Amino acid sequence: MTVDHKVRVHRSEENLARPDQLAWKIAEVAAGGIAPEADVADMVVNRLVDNAGVATASLNRRPAVTARAQALRHAPAAGRAGAVVFGTRDRVSPEWAAWANGVAVRELDYHDTFLAADYSHPGDNIPPLLAVAQHVGADGAALTRAIAVAYEVQVALVTGICLHAHKIDHVAHLGPSVAAGIGALLDLPTAVTYQAIGQALHTTTATRQSRKGEISSWKAFAPAFAGKAAIEAADRAMLGEGAPSPIYEGEDGVVAWMLDGPDAAYTVPLPAPGEAPRAILQTYTKEHSAEYQSQALIDLARRLGPRIRDAGGPAAVRSIVIHTSHHTHHVIGSGSGDPQKYDPNASRETLDHSIPYIVAVALLDGGFHHERSYPPHRAADDELVQLWHAVSTVEDPEWTRRYHSADPDEKAFGGRVEVTLTDGSTITDEIAVADAHPLGARPFGREEYVGKFRSLARDVVDRVEQDRFLEYALRLPELAPEDLAELTVVAPRLDAAPDRGIF
Repeated sequence: MTVDHKVRVHRSEENLARPDQLAWKIAEVAAGGIAPEADVADMVVNRLVDNAGVATASLNRRPAVTARAQALRHAPAAGRAGAVVFGTRDRVSPEWAAWANGVAVRELDYHDTFLAADYSHPGDNIPPLLAVAQHVGADGAALTRAIAVAYEVQVALVTGICLHAHKIDHVAHLGPSVAAGIGALLDLPTAVTYQAIGQALHTTTATRQSRKGEISSWKAFAPAFAGKAAIEAADRAMLGEGAPSPIYEGEDGVVAWMLDGPDAAYTVPLPAPGEAPRAILQTYTKEHSAEYQSQALIDLARRLGPRIRDAGGPAAVRSIVIHTSHHTHHVIGSGSGDPQKYDPNASRETLDHSIPYIVAVALLDGGFHHERSYPPHRAADDELVQLWHAVSTVEDPEWTRRYHSADPDEKAFGGRVEVTLTDGSTITDEIAVADAHPLGARPFGREEYVGKFRSLARDVVDRVEQDRFLEYALRLPELAPEDLAELTVVAPRLDAAPDRGIF
């Protein structure tokens, strides 16, 4: 059961009491001490494995190499164990392990997602929480609960508060959820976690230009920065330092000046006292390495490809129009107004957020791959470019309504595709959710999560190392503190950064 917490702006003279503030309500969730139920703990394990797979595949990609190089120059404090840099057994200060590991997880845009009033990748909570757990000697049960709490907070914020309408990047919801997870992990007093949440939000609110136009590698670094900032915020709060408050409701706070303004009102659903965290079960992972709104449309393109080939192939296509939600049209579709989404010289990060490119590749290749679908020679292929430039999106009010529906049987992240051929005939089809979605044609379960991990790890670490990691990861809730160091893969070849910066 959830309780709806009402959020509005309060003038300073109203002196909103701490227990009535959203940050305090979130801190109370962290302090609840309720262990997750078995199905939730199992899903935490699935997402730990999911993160590990995409991080392993990213280990020698430039952003991950850069973040790892920075992290390895920051030794843990005396008297602390330190946290493991993924891909190695090297230990560093936890905020820097969170930095390196968070970038590796996020780089391929290939882990889990939650979409509601806003959107998020709640798996971004896992690297900073694992880093703190390894550093302080927490056990697997504590880490499992901390991850479940962080997901709970992330889902509640994303359900209740829209950031993207005000061009605020969604990692502004990640700082508070990580801080809450740390509070749960370390069993901190509500007052301490409250201050950490406020600091984490205050320091991680940034614009969405990181996901607009020519998208850069910062897209991979942004959630890692939020996780790192949340660890630092929790440390300061534990030492007695405070945060701006009320951080959400204050007359000069986030809602009043960054979101809907002084007359705004939001409803954030949080677990009732004594309720175990369950929101992770509302989230879903990706079968394809691309922005989540493209997942269902990739699956639809896999179905449409053979029909187009039978009709004469790409040369017979005059136009492809995707009727979809406001979000898909304006963020990754032609409604964004970004010419870069049609540019063969665009960055990988930009192509990852171009549904015209993604659908064109999936139509031609029968699927979408985290490496083969993105190299420059693929984007410059004449046949692909011709098909790619024939694709456009339009907003359909019905798909927008279904995108925002609270009814899981109605909620949809796909659309209807209409292909017009040069002879005037059309091919149409539609899809509501991705095949891997819990309500999709082939929902992901434990077998699929492990299979995804093995597929992504295959070219980086051998089967023995994969087995060793899985032997520990699949027993996460039972692990002793010393076992948490095993939640890494040790890669035999790791690239080094070609240059050195300040560190």
